[in-house]
Amino acid sequence: MGEGPALLLVRGLLAGRRLALLASVLLTGCDIQPDRQAGSVDPAAYDAFYLWPGVRPTGDIRPKTLYLLDGEVRRGGAARFERLRMGIPRLPGKTIWLVVRAERLDWNDMVTTAIFNDLRRWQEAGNEVAGLQLDFDAATRGIEGYAKFLEKVRQRLPRTWRLSITGLMDWSAHGDPQALTNLAKTVDEVVVQTYQGRSTIPDYEDYFRRMENFPIPFRVALVEGGSWREPARLAQHPQFRGYAIFLLNTAELRR
Repeated sequence: MGEGPALLLVRGLLAGRRLALLASVLLTGCDIQPDRQAGSVDPAAYDAFYLWPGVRPTGDIRPKTLYLLDGEVRRGGAARFERLRMGIPRLPGKTIWLVVRAERLDWNDMVTTAIFNDLRRWQEAGNEVAGLQLDFDAATRGIEGYAKFLEKVRQRLPRTWRLSITGLMDWSAHGDPQALTNLAKTVDEVVVQTYQGRSTIPDYEDYFRRMENFPIPFRVALVEGGSWREPARLAQHPQFRGYAIFLLNTAELRR
């Protein structure tokens, strides 16, 4: 989800200052309802956002929930946590999820300890930390194995925090119902990705038609500027919890 790791690391040096600016600009909040007839995703119509290091949000958004990329667990060598944010700003009035992007699941104690320590540091800085989100591209037919990994994370994660994951739309179409039911016992939320890069995945309506029995509370992730029309009956789904918008820089929107 997003840009390559090297660029993210460089951009992360400015993340703390930009988040502090975000806090000062966005102290006011209001109940925002998205325009369900819009063809293009306008962040101003939403209140939950993915904010990656290096992205500068516009001043006309008023977030209540922020998903902040904290770091990565990359392929190659021994597993270790690569932190991408250099500072910890205080963001009053915002619910914070720290996101860890994982390219591998063979985590050791040093990885989990580093991640949990970051959760504590953000909380001790005066932030309302909802929990940890794992961004891992689990293949639809590999959900069962991923669920076992998540069980281990959940067992170690202090109950103070919730556990969220990103998920593919294909899970609803071809995922094993029993595997999804088991996953519902472990995670508190799935954020379903509807895009690749900067573009919405075509025919997304077909996937959502198959989500009638999806057993886990979920948000739907949209990309800023992407094409979107809310599928019929999505808003009435008992597990639907709203949207989260993946923010882009202005230059990216023009490409």
